[in-house]
Amino acid sequence: MDRRRLLLSGAALAVAVPVFGGLPGVRGSASAAEPPSDRLPSRAEITHVLRRVADHWISSNGSGDNGWARATFYSGLMALHRLTGEGRYLDYARDWAEQHSYGISGGTTTRNADNHTAIQVYLDLYEVEPDEQKIAAAEETLRHMLTDQPDKNDDWWWDDALHMGMPPFARFGRLREDTAFWDKLHRLYDHTKNAQGGPGLYDPATGLWYRDDNFLPGGIQSPNGKPVVWSRGNGWVAGGHVKTLKALPADADQVPEYRDTLARLVAALAPIQREDGFWNVNLADPDHFPGPETSGTSFFTYGTAYAVGSGLVDRDTYLPVAARAWNGMVATAVHADGFLGYVQGVGDRPDSSQPVTYDSTKDFGVGGFLLAGTELAGLAS
Repeated sequence: MDRRRLLLSGAALAVAVPVFGGLPGVRGSASAAEPPSDRLPSRAEITHVLRRVADHWISSNGSGDNGWARATFYSGLMALHRLTGEGRYLDYARDWAEQHSYGISGGTTTRNADNHTAIQVYLDLYEVEPDEQKIAAAEETLRHMLTDQPDKNDDWWWDDALHMGMPPFARFGRLREDTAFWDKLHRLYDHTKNAQGGPGLYDPATGLWYRDDNFLPGGIQSPNGKPVVWSRGNGWVAGGHVKTLKALPADADQVPEYRDTLARLVAALAPIQREDGFWNVNLADPDHFPGPETSGTSFFTYGTAYAVGSGLVDRDTYLPVAARAWNGMVATAVHADGFLGYVQGVGDRPDSSQPVTYDSTKDFGVGGFLLAGTELAGLAS
């Protein structure tokens, strides 16, 4: 597989268009009449859209279970609460957590990162209104990971797990001033990145990630004979790195690696962004289910906005990437009433939950959109 390497120079990254199977990544065609603007809207404009999308979801759906998908929505809603100070968003999230008694799906001995996603929201609620009962089950779950089979580090065998599992360990380590959480986090992360399936799911030549063993070189390919590099899988990776870096102190041992890995991912995405601001569901093959997709695009926007704001990448180069993505999603995927469309449903590859249409939505997609917008609002005037 012929793939170009990234170049790191100071704080700003330069990257060639990733090459898969001998053919360069190609931007998808625009689905809107005009390509979206690369100007970032004002904070007020962004917040108005976020409220509209969040309010539509809340008015149209029940509180839901405490699995990974709904917990991702509440993670985004709590970010919107922090941005706006809106009490009803806090109330809605608190009611959800109380309905589940701040419990963990699968019980406190579960090692499945999907079941740990709710811990992120419980910690958000704890930070607003501290009460140890809110995080008791969460802490028991993570400490079980530390002490039961302490040398077992292969639990995160799919790249989505980085978003689900990294932030809880990072945040508990800081809350309890206990670096054992950070050490365990890195051992789990390092296995996913550098050992899972043999070479690991991370491709250092492109800065992108394979979803799991099935998609490593020599495995599943697109109908065009190209690799399958799933957009949302890489989006989960971006989100996990952002949330982890937000939690860790700057001088933590693992921070340079996490920063560099996120910066390389952001740099790899810029040249393969579609003209309509979105990214294709298969980052290595724009003809594999072509069309807009909001969930991966939202998390890429979130990752890019954070990388710009924290100085990981050059602002002048990458803020327009995030702005185009945001403006494209608002123009193409957000309905007049706040419904968020073009969200690929639950799955593990581009083929999952197809077709993705203007009327396709999911809770985790809305959560990712809220995370993206709140991060961008921090960059807006």
